[in-house]
Amino acid sequence: MNFKTFKTDLAQRCRNIRPTRWWRFGIVALLYTLWCVWMHNAWLLLGLILLFDIYIAGYIPFTWWKKSKNKVLRTLMGWVDAIVYALILVYFIFNFIGQNYQIPSSSLEKTLLIGDYLFVNKTVYGPRVPMTPVHFPLVHNKLPILETDSYLDSPSNSYHRLAGFRDVEIGDIVVFNFPAGDTVATKFEESPRYYDILVKEDGWEEVNTNKAKYGDIVYRPVDRRTNFVKRVVGMPGQRFKIVNDVIYIDGVPYTQPENAQFNYIVFTSRPLTDDYTRSLGISRVDVNMLDGAGSGYAYLIPLTRQALQTMIDDGTVTEAFRQPLRPEDTRGYLFPEGLSDNWSLSNYGGTVGIWIPKKGETLRLTPDNWPLYERVIRNYEGHPDSFVRDGQVFVDGQPTDTYTFAMDYYFMMGDNRDNSQDSRFWGFVPEDHIVGTPMFVLVSFDNEHSIFDGGIRWSRIFSDANPDK
Repeated sequence: MNFKTFKTDLAQRCRNIRPTRWWRFGIVALLYTLWCVWMHNAWLLLGLILLFDIYIAGYIPFTWWKKSKNKVLRTLMGWVDAIVYALILVYFIFNFIGQNYQIPSSSLEKTLLIGDYLFVNKTVYGPRVPMTPVHFPLVHNKLPILETDSYLDSPSNSYHRLAGFRDVEIGDIVVFNFPAGDTVATKFEESPRYYDILVKEDGWEEVNTNKAKYGDIVYRPVDRRTNFVKRVVGMPGQRFKIVNDVIYIDGVPYTQPENAQFNYIVFTSRPLTDDYTRSLGISRVDVNMLDGAGSGYAYLIPLTRQALQTMIDDGTVTEAFRQPLRPEDTRGYLFPEGLSDNWSLSNYGGTVGIWIPKKGETLRLTPDNWPLYERVIRNYEGHPDSFVRDGQVFVDGQPTDTYTFAMDYYFMMGDNRDNSQDSRFWGFVPEDHIVGTPMFVLVSFDNEHSIFDGGIRWSRIFSDANPDK
């Protein structure tokens, strides 16, 4: 077919297209063009040619099956066609608009509860362009049943975030990829005992050779690492510390969220029943009875200020003490190892606090502060040949006493302060790990009760996911 013949044929095909088909093409083409502008990638506009053929020209026989005389084939391919379109739509929505997220642990209680299903908005900070663009859209990093990776490592994209409505702010609740989740033991991927902890406790050789117990040891790209959800308590460029449970930002006390809770040892006048703790929003698994209370009752329990005051006012609690948190209880587990040996969850950061890295800021590097920024420089910013030797810091194998950071970093904590695995354990959260912020609760299930006995928390449906903000 020469160009003249092609031109005549194309004109005829365009005349034969119904007006409604043109309207559909126009809407899809406009949305696609706006997406290309948002992506700042003119090459993507070539996709308009494919869209024009799908809706108007019809040279590529995408719908060949509709002309088949085989009814079974037409029915089957009709379903395949619908599923493919649905998966493409879900792919774009999940990557560029938002998606659901389940709260798996109590680290943010009482703001967010175990069993909450959240809508996480990715447009607020700007969606992150997928680093592993070839992936199955309905799962995170594993295909169910098959237990194989749900993504391909190649092709891959470098980190790029599209324009959003605003930047991350202190007090935001944020969903992010677990920074220490780059290397994982597949049988412990959803366990609090992540790879670094397994190696610390069981030894590198045991973890890396005992496949029956630990599974495969694999590397996860940034956007395929386990999702975490915490509250931002420290911003880039700020100095952070905790003194007697009070957070200080640049030396100024930070207002504690209303729903923040701490572990208390309480002595009660009567046993704590399920109905009573449930009325206060306390999970059954969080109520731990202690021995040696004499003629009364003693419990270790996480409580907000309001819940504790309610229990005192109604006469249930006769005495209450903060659970003592000592450095020796977490020694070797807090970030950074060695420097934090005399810190605890209640008193963290030492006398001067820790400085949170900020994009474009230059820091003087010394062997003393190297433990704070080693992982940032080596793992997150891609300088693996960096170390300290003979009292000198080396970056990319070259001696240096300064470093300029390429990304912003954040300090994240859970509201359930004594029962949260957060930045106090594994350090800063890089900006390229941030997924989005939860906007509201889609639905909430209480797994401690049946569906017919309060198993659905009706009052939480469509409730604000961050009422303290």
